[in-house]
Amino acid sequence: MLLAIDTATQMMSLALHDGYSLLAEQTWKTSNNHTVELAPTLNAILSRSGVRVDQLEVLAVSIGPGSYSGLRIGVSMAKGMAAVRGLPLVGVSSLDILASAQPHYQTGLIAAVQVGRGRVVVGRYQWRKGHWVARGDMQNMDWETLFSSIDGPAHLTGEINADGQSALAEAQTRGIPVTLVPSAYRLRRAGFLAEEAWSRYNADRTAFSAAKLVPIYVKTQDVPET
Repeated sequence: MLLAIDTATQMMSLALHDGYSLLAEQTWKTSNNHTVELAPTLNAILSRSGVRVDQLEVLAVSIGPGSYSGLRIGVSMAKGMAAVRGLPLVGVSSLDILASAQPHYQTGLIAAVQVGRGRVVVGRYQWRKGHWVARGDMQNMDWETLFSSIDGPAHLTGEINADGQSALAEAQTRGIPVTLVPSAYRLRRAGFLAEEAWSRYNADRTAFSAAKLVPIYVKTQDVPET
């Protein structure tokens, strides 16, 4: 039994997966109440599913990018549970979770996660051997820079706020070949985190120490490392 936890942004999500089927999932928007809402919702989803904590075999968590406080809360919960029970902990990036939910498009794929102050962290993907594979490093930028950087047909997924929608509409009027995927596909769901985590865990069951897991924070390109 695998428990998946995603608190990387204001969209929070939990899921239970038995290795064959998704047993339960809950995704909701929080107003920065991650600390208050996470533990009660986790207990409720376990109770409704008839699953005890001692039945968990694997944990999975979104490691970002995302908001600093949101990431810290989910990662801390997952690492604490893994340490107490000696469980493997699989970390999956927020962008990979978004990409794993997408069907095959005859274009490239761009996944975006909001990180505050008008910034988004962007990952670019290409379709290879039946799934989306990251192309290059994640980048931290504003919406205008994102759309100006698109050099070929692409589908866009992820959290698109009002500023992003406005920038997207303006980019499309300039002929930039970007298509927004349907909203259901843009929702970052812990069910896809669970699927991806099972796949990685089964590929190498020795590689997922909770003590070594760290969140991903992506600096802007114009801010030097300190």
